[in-house]
Amino acid sequence: MRFYITSLACLVAFTVFGQSPERGLIAQKAMVVSARAEASQIGADVLKKGGNAFDAMIATDLALAVSFPFAGNIGGGGFMVYRLKDGSYGALDYREKAPAAAHRDMYLDENGEVIPNKSTLGATAVGIPGTIAGLYAVHQKFGSLPWSELVQPAIELAQRGIVVTERQAQSLSGSRELMIRVNHPKSLYAQPYKSGNIIKNPALARTLSIIAQKGQDGFYRGEVAEKITSLVQEKGGY
Repeated sequence: MRFYITSLACLVAFTVFGQSPERGLIAQKAMVVSARAEASQIGADVLKKGGNAFDAMIATDLALAVSFPFAGNIGGGGFMVYRLKDGSYGALDYREKAPAAAHRDMYLDENGEVIPNKSTLGATAVGIPGTIAGLYAVHQKFGSLPWSELVQPAIELAQRGIVVTERQAQSLSGSRELMIRVNHPKSLYAQPYKSGNIIKNPALARTLSIIAQKGQDGFYRGEVAEKITSLVQEKGGY
């Protein structure tokens, strides 16, 4: 009996592992993968027009700011790890930073106790965004196509609108109450979206247009920066 079970196990293992493994999509030259098809297509189009991998990364990331705002937005930050064709490699950290007015006890009450949610919800949870600074630094060092040319597809996507997926509809529904509490009932992402709805974001398109024209200064200085800081301070942030 023991020999039979062992033989059967070997037969099953041979049958399973003897099969050819399933293979996904294979590209001959390059591939762009992201959380949204629109963003991936924009990155692939950049490669087709002669841009390099860094150009594609920048365009894809900015497109995700439009199509995947829960993660790929210009109000956050990120990391990049890269390897060049000569074998050299490196990394870039462009995560958010604490505001200049931040201090050690900013999330504590008068008794030194942590104030629930103050570090995770609302204006006091806002850091200095690093996304645009990071992407611009990547472009300055590695980019080949003009900066404005990489931002333009995201501008057009924001104007044209994106289709809400089933998962996005669930995420937006689950966070709607918080959106209303922190922002306003009429704010863009506080609406009762359903799968298949179209979300257009003309305000983001205008912001990206300024960034396309002025680079990182279009975000960290001038009109855009003033609006962000005014709103954060109005809501009690630093």
